[in-house]
Amino acid sequence: MSKEPPSADAEPTDEALMAEIAAGRQEAVGLLYPRYAPRIFAMAVQVLDRPTAEEVVQDVFVSVWRKASTFDPARGPVRPWILQIAHFRIANELRRRSRRPRPATEPAEELLSALSDPGPDPSQEAWDSYRRSVLGSALAQLPAPQRQALGLAFFSNLTHEQVASVLDLPIGTTKWRIRAGLSALRTKLAPALAVVAFFALLLGLALRYAQDHRGLGRDERALTMLTSSDSQALRVTAAPGVSRETHATYRFRPGGSVAVLTFSNFAPAPAGKTYQAWVSVDGRWVSIGTGRPDSTGRARLIAEGSVFGVRPSEIEVTLEPAGGSASPTGPVVVAWRP
Repeated sequence: MSKEPPSADAEPTDEALMAEIAAGRQEAVGLLYPRYAPRIFAMAVQVLDRPTAEEVVQDVFVSVWRKASTFDPARGPVRPWILQIAHFRIANELRRRSRRPRPATEPAEELLSALSDPGPDPSQEAWDSYRRSVLGSALAQLPAPQRQALGLAFFSNLTHEQVASVLDLPIGTTKWRIRAGLSALRTKLAPALAVVAFFALLLGLALRYAQDHRGLGRDERALTMLTSSDSQALRVTAAPGVSRETHATYRFRPGGSVAVLTFSNFAPAPAGKTYQAWVSVDGRWVSIGTGRPDSTGRARLIAEGSVFGVRPSEIEVTLEPAGGSASPTGPVVVAWRP
């Protein structure tokens, strides 16, 4: 089977996006945002609480929008320019807090001097962790019966029948609890999305709202798919030479647009490498995304698109260079083939 070559359409450079932002094109902010928001958030959360770190990200991109015309590529690339704005914003927050009466802690100057620019993996992990905390907080507010049913279906990837067996409940009761939990979860998530929307309107950054709304909305859509009675699961087993305990589970809903792949018992990726998941549909490989297993060897990838609403002909997780590849090139770790 042929493996799809890298796309010939190169993404715009940071400098090209800055020129578009300076010309007043807000859509360019949406392209620049995912390149730097996780890193800025991870920098800020080293010395600030999560809500304040979120505000720092918002403020930095407001400054990028307002000051884009002052960026001069002749004086250096975009990355240090944006990170300097973030550094100043974090420094100002630390100095503001240092003027408040508070228990003895590290001086603001020492905290600031210890601030580092994390690599892309830790920064993305911190940003994803923040989004997961929003979903986790909403789940924690549900009544225990609904929380148990949703937790088993979503976090343990069990089918309706398996959830019913674990809880020793009739299948009808189990489905009702899952549906009721999903409905309540939407209500619990609404305030978080409303806060994001408020800041977006206040700061004139509609794309900021779109980014977070998509992230939380994607989690909800994945949860809905996983708990639907017609979702299908495919077990992706270890390749030769890989521990038999290493496996993945791919779940999708025929005719849907969301797929979830969970890793189990994966070893840490070697230095300079990352795990990347793929599905083969109509003779071409499509990336599900890259995953970094936690200390227990688990990870979850969520992908969206019409291609994920059909049964794939093959599934692979391969080891690719850090940052991922346009097509699978590395050794296969786990695979599913009919």
